[in-house]
Amino acid sequence: MPWRPLLVFCLGLASAAAAFAQPAAEVPPPLGRPRIGLVLSGGGARGLAHIGVLKVLEREHVPVDVIAGTSMGAIVGGLYASGMKADDIERELKRIDWVRLFATRVSRQQLTQRRKEEDFEIASAIELGIDDEGSFRAPQGAVSSRGLETLLRRFTLPVRAVTKFDQLPIPFRAVATNMETGDAVILGEGDLAMALRSSMSVPGVFPPTEVDGHVLGDGGLVNNVPVDVARAMGADIVIAVSIGTPLAGRETLSSALGLTSQMINILTEQNVKRSLATLLTGDVLIAPDLGELTSGDFNRAADFIRLGVEGAETQQTRLAQIAMPAEAYTAWRAERHTGNVPTPQLAFVAFEGTSVTNPARFEGQLLSQPGQPFDPEKAARDARQLAASGDYVRSDYRLVDTTSGATGIVFDLEDKPWGPNYLSIGLDLSTDFGGHSAFNIKMSHNRHWLTPSGTEWRNRLQIGEVPQVFSEIYHPLNWTIGLWNDWFVAGWGQAERRVLSLYEADAGEEIGQLRRTTGRVGVDIGQPWGRLGELRLGLTHQIGRSEPTLLSAGYDGPTSAETWNETALRGRVVIDQLDYANFPQFGYRALGEVQIGRRHHEGDQGLSRVEGQVTGAYTWGAHTVNLFGLVEMSDARADAIVGQYALGGFQRLSGYRPNQLAGNAVVFGRANWYMRLAEPPVFARGFFIGASIEAGNAWASRRRISLGDLRAGGSLYLGADTGIGPMYLGLTWAPQGEAGLALMIGRP
Repeated sequence: MPWRPLLVFCLGLASAAAAFAQPAAEVPPPLGRPRIGLVLSGGGARGLAHIGVLKVLEREHVPVDVIAGTSMGAIVGGLYASGMKADDIERELKRIDWVRLFATRVSRQQLTQRRKEEDFEIASAIELGIDDEGSFRAPQGAVSSRGLETLLRRFTLPVRAVTKFDQLPIPFRAVATNMETGDAVILGEGDLAMALRSSMSVPGVFPPTEVDGHVLGDGGLVNNVPVDVARAMGADIVIAVSIGTPLAGRETLSSALGLTSQMINILTEQNVKRSLATLLTGDVLIAPDLGELTSGDFNRAADFIRLGVEGAETQQTRLAQIAMPAEAYTAWRAERHTGNVPTPQLAFVAFEGTSVTNPARFEGQLLSQPGQPFDPEKAARDARQLAASGDYVRSDYRLVDTTSGATGIVFDLEDKPWGPNYLSIGLDLSTDFGGHSAFNIKMSHNRHWLTPSGTEWRNRLQIGEVPQVFSEIYHPLNWTIGLWNDWFVAGWGQAERRVLSLYEADAGEEIGQLRRTTGRVGVDIGQPWGRLGELRLGLTHQIGRSEPTLLSAGYDGPTSAETWNETALRGRVVIDQLDYANFPQFGYRALGEVQIGRRHHEGDQGLSRVEGQVTGAYTWGAHTVNLFGLVEMSDARADAIVGQYALGGFQRLSGYRPNQLAGNAVVFGRANWYMRLAEPPVFARGFFIGASIEAGNAWASRRRISLGDLRAGGSLYLGADTGIGPMYLGLTWAPQGEAGLALMIGRP
């Protein structure tokens, strides 16, 4: 994770040279001994070394009377100031899954089914927004801060009622940067969890926060080692812990990103040097040697803490000089223990911070309910559920006490500045390097919250080999029937045109082409199954036309255009618990659809259609097995120009040409193995090497299905899960097909 990226600064780190803003400080009462101030610097994951320093201070009985911290130093220092011991902080931070904490989005399995389907249809590196004037807007941060905010909220619950940080068990200050002026902002009152989060608002990584009308970013930009802040709090002796990122070597200066990061580090180190130059003879400087560990190595928490201990032990002689006697220290420490905080009963649930959405619509689905005792785990889950709607850049909570003594929970939300119109762009590309290629650009537009009920308008447009358009209006009904309480009605329509090749059944020679155009409309009533999936029941009508455009002498089928229309009742179920839409590592997904109705094609006839597919993935170590099965059957005429379903192409029966095997009944299965390779660059979630074994066939009628007719195929490939979709470069082969080379971007 680039810890001081891009935007970090053009903001005029020139202004970092200006005098640091200081609030008026009250003169603290005398202690009868020197007042000791602890200063903890920023540095991303390197700040975990502060925990090791705290462990040594506790072991040596060194009291900490005031704390000033920046960025990760503010988080560690703020938790210590709130009454947590070093061992408590170590235990809590070691158990964190940092990858999930800093994930760019809520875990896919927790998303609503609509958000999952959007993710499944188009994989886009950046979710853009469109404002009312038609201008495009992009996200403000590369990493979500929701997990960090919820975590800080839970850690600081024992001191939630403290609004002035001088009243914490240890007086505390956090340093942030005013992103509009470039001045330092010293946070000494307000919401402690928000103050800690604001100090660590790394521009370009975390979205900035807004506190008292000021847009706040990472404090390390202007005062990474706030020695002067500790002095203003009355510290007579300062223990400064500096763990900043060292300058990179020449080899990193060959790119614009490397030069930008180096420039930022240089400017940050300049304000660090100015701060350290103010240390006095009696002060203590602890600078742990963290070697090659970087600001993004959160998975190395144990190593950082160990090195922090070793760094503090180099100053053990000086620490012993300012230590307290054992009994006096024990008493001092006990006075700063917050004790057990009684669990409040919730009197109300409220929402604030949003002007575009209506989160109260979800109140009945939350675990935190009036009349129940407050549970931080439930509150965190509720915050994640609200975030899973896809509308908020921040989803936090806090407990609020009214003047009458009642306690309630307020969910503090911040609308995505680039919403509620969202635009995603994807790409489908395939070639077998033998003359068969396809290219499509996909665009998706979603307009959320057309009404307070949560009405959405979803549109998709595909341009290229297969032109396609889709539009749907989705309206929640807020009924309470059955096991869930979020029924909806949806009206939709789609149109598509594609050119299909016709192949000779045995030899696989191309003998013609036809153009198939279809249009379809429908209306559904449905029910989301929590985060599990979705059920739809509805009525659909389809019109289609197949027209031969190029036929060879070897073709002996129908030569005139065919048209048809169908009207059917439809039932559709989807269950999706995959952790990733592409290259999943755990989970499953199942989709089934049944249609029963009438078809008009040279007379009326009955219509029945059954389609289903299932995917399951399991991972051990670096290895993943992904199983996929597909069954599609329709009672369409067996003598039609071409069947309604097709197989062929990369991982759709590798070794056969795209759509080479066509019919009105298809059975297909695939076993995929892949192994994740080394950590990828920014544009891809992962690189993979894999292989597939496939079997399937297509028949003109479902009555002709025979497992003895199954054809086999397989592939060996390199893959990547990129921002524009999954990418594959593979070798393909089939015993009855041919060997080949395939390049593909998009879902097989």
